Amino acid sequence: MNELLEKYAEVLLSTCLKVDKNKPLFISANTEAIEFVRVVANKAYNIGITDIYFDITDPYLMHDALTNLEIKDLKKLTFWNREIWNVYAKKDAAFLMLVSKTPGLMKDIKAEKLTEMTKFMYETRKDFDALRAKSSLAWCIAAVPTKAWAKALFKDATNPTDELWNKIFEICSIKEENPIEVWERKIEKLEKRSAKLNEYKFKKLHYTSTNKTDFTIELPEKHIWSSGNERLANGKDVLVNFPTEEVYTSPDCMSANGIVYSSKPLCYQDTIINEFSITFKNGKAVACSAKEGEETLKSMINICENANMLGEVALVPYSSPISNSNLVFLETLYDENAACHLALGDSFPECFENGTNMSKEELFQHNLNHCKSHVDFMIGTKDLNIIGTTQDEKEIEIFKDGNFTEEFN
Repeated sequence: MNELLEKYAEVLLSTCLKVDKNKPLFISANTEAIEFVRVVANKAYNIGITDIYFDITDPYLMHDALTNLEIKDLKKLTFWNREIWNVYAKKDAAFLMLVSKTPGLMKDIKAEKLTEMTKFMYETRKDFDALRAKSSLAWCIAAVPTKAWAKALFKDATNPTDELWNKIFEICSIKEENPIEVWERKIEKLEKRSAKLNEYKFKKLHYTSTNKTDFTIELPEKHIWSSGNERLANGKDVLVNFPTEEVYTSPDCMSANGIVYSSKPLCYQDTIINEFSITFKNGKAVACSAKEGEETLKSMINICENANMLGEVALVPYSSPISNSNLVFLETLYDENAACHLALGDSFPECFENGTNMSKEELFQHNLNHCKSHVDFMIGTKDLNIIGTTQDEKEIEIFKDGNFTEEFN
């Protein structure tokens, strides 16, 4: 296990973030991830990095604070006040965000309170988000197991945490002799797929599946399909999601029409939203329902201005390695890379020509959503079909029966 942890840390620092020994490193993580944080930190020290900030959070302390304190007092706590993120963003730090889940922990907290604190978190890290939007920061999101998360996925396992670690290592190719080469090949394939989609300059996508999803959305004329390999303003390439299987773009946020049904549960603010649907009209989510977590879903859609409009459409084959694991991870990083998904909220400047040189307000004038929130939810199924319509009204089959057609493979 120790050798695999070392390899995982090496890939995150060298392949994903491509850290610079002369720049700071910012690590955010759950308290249960502290053992792996130590591994990452020692790797960083060996590289020559001398300035590391550790942003370590205990979700159970967060829960207790939410239970006992009013919002005015909650805002004084560092759990949600992210001013330090701005400080390190201005220092040009590389950000490693190690995510973990405690599924269901917040189910007894009122949705309104969770929504208010999530909104506050975004408000306090504006400089970080602004620099990230301009592709000025190296950043990467990766996962580390917790006992509660592992137990939710491997209920009958003798050691569920080890089971989840091994699944992460398998999906991230850490058990391969040279995982860096594996990821270089995968990134190359994703970039070729993005380039093929860009050639068509689609103006509209139409989604249908037997679960009653029937949905259309338009794309801006100058949209760009991207992969998880992001080119920064300084010319460095970083892998912002690890692992990644998606190609994505930002849609015309005023154009969504129809209904989409979820294909996987969404764990939002450690609350489960399951078997849900969202109906769109002229870009806005106008109705929703859920078998589980409906109030949280409604709060999520209305968390802030423009949170009821879409900022991302992403294409992921149903036969992806994560999907083939037959696990629902209850963590968006993994579940979004197992299925086609949409995201309510903020758009991506890199998905529009010259977008990283525009302000959010300027992008919004081109109908790219401007929002303090961004939440992905999965709609991909084994029988999802997607038809793209080009500027000259040609219809091109992009997805058939859950996977890319041969042209895009």
